[in-house]
Amino acid sequence: MSAKDIFHNIVRLALEKDGWTITHDPLFLKVTSKVKIQIDLGAEKLLSAERGMHKIAVSS
Repeated sequence: MSAKDIFHNIVRLALEKDGWTITHDPLFLKVTSKVKIQIDLGAEKLLSAERGMHKIAVSS
């Protein structure tokens, strides 16, 4: 796993202040039984959150 970039915590705090609940940090996706993906580009992390019925994923 790579290190979080300098914007990661700022984005996370902004989402939480806006009422979002952080659900995955980072987000792992299982496409099929043989294909699994970790959303992590270089030193960047993905942050996913939900509020009510809405879900988002943010790549910093």
